[in-house]
Amino acid sequence: MPTPRAAVPTDHVEVDADETRRAEPTGPTADPEPVGDAGPARWDPAERRARASQSFWTAVVGVPAIFSVLRLGVEAGGELQTTLLLVANVGTVNLLAGFLTTAARLLSTGLVAVFALGAVLAVSVDRLPPGTRRRPLFARWADLTPAWFVLASFLLALLTWPLLYLPLLLPAFAAAFQLRPERLHEWVVPRVLAIVALFAGYGWLMVPTLREAGAQGELLVLALLVVPPVLALFIAGPLPGMVIRPLASVTEVAVLVMLVWAALPVISTPVLPLTVTTVGVENGPTEDVRGHVVTTDDVNMVILQERGGVRYVPVGLVRAQVLCPSEEELPRHRLRIHDFHVEDSLLEGLGRRVRPVHRIDAACRAPGGPRDTTQ
Repeated sequence: MPTPRAAVPTDHVEVDADETRRAEPTGPTADPEPVGDAGPARWDPAERRARASQSFWTAVVGVPAIFSVLRLGVEAGGELQTTLLLVANVGTVNLLAGFLTTAARLLSTGLVAVFALGAVLAVSVDRLPPGTRRRPLFARWADLTPAWFVLASFLLALLTWPLLYLPLLLPAFAAAFQLRPERLHEWVVPRVLAIVALFAGYGWLMVPTLREAGAQGELLVLALLVVPPVLALFIAGPLPGMVIRPLASVTEVAVLVMLVWAALPVISTPVLPLTVTTVGVENGPTEDVRGHVVTTDDVNMVILQERGGVRYVPVGLVRAQVLCPSEEELPRHRLRIHDFHVEDSLLEGLGRRVRPVHRIDAACRAPGGPRDTTQ
C-alpha cells in the first residue's frame, strides 16, 4: 500500500510567495530585460551622440592648440631655451593669427573631407548587414554637426584653398549635402538643360586656363580642373552595403594620414616674419643678419637667426631692416584664372589686387655677411 505524500504546509507556501514578490523589483525601476555588453544601455542613441559630439569638438579645439605648440618647438630648432624664449614673447593673439593664416587651409580640408565622407556614409547605413549597430565615426560626426557649421567650413575652404584645388569642392559639396541631378528639376529635359548651363558657365571660366595648361603639358592641372565637376554628378547617394564598413575604416585612416602629411609644412612654417637686419657702426662696415625678430626693447633686438641660434643686437647698431618672402611663397606654375594666379587663394588674389607684390629687396637675395658701405 503506497505511503501517502506528506502535505505541504500552506504557511510555508505563503512565505515563499511573499519573499518572491519582495525580491522582484516593481515600479519604474523594474528592468524587464537583462542588460548585457551588447544591451540597449551600451548602444543608447543619446549616449552615442553625446560621445561623438564630445570627440568632434575636442578635435576641432585641441588640434589647433597642439599645432601651435609644435610650431614654436620646430621654430626654435628643438632647443628648450629658445622655445621658452618664443613662448614668452609670442603672444596668444599673434600665435592664433599665424595659425589661422597658415593652417586654416589644413583645418578646412579636414572638415570638408569629414563632412563629405560622413554624409555619404550616413545615407548608406541602412544598407549595413543585419546585426551591425555601430555607425561609422564620420557618419556620426556628420549627423551631429549643424548645417551652418558645415557651410562655414566650405566657405573657409573657398577663401583659403588655392584656386587650382577649388574644383574639388564641387563633389565634396554635392556629397556633404547629398545633391543629386534629380533635385535640379523633376523633369528630364529641364534638368539636362540646367546641367548644360552650369557646365557652360564653368567652361567659360576655365577654358583659357585649360588651353594654357595643355600647351605647357600640365596634365595634373588638367585633371584637377576637369574631373571634379564630372564627379559631382555621381558622388551623392547610398553605397552598397558590403563596402560601407571597409570604406569607413579606410577613409578614417586616409583622412588622418592626409592631415599628418599636410600638417608637416604647416608645423615647419615660421611663426615670425622673415627679415634682414643691417647691423653696423655708423660710417663703418655693416652686416646683414637674416632671421626672425622675436622682440625689441630699449637695449637689444633679439633675432632668431635663419640658420639657428639667437642673436642679441644692440639697438644702436641697427641701420636698416627689410621684410623678405620665404621660398614657399615662390610660384611653381605659370597659369592664371582670369588674372588670378592658380596657386593663390581668393583672399591672396584680392590682396594682390589691392596691394601688388613689391619688388624683392636685394638684401633678401644676398647671403648674410659683412659688407663695406663706407664707399
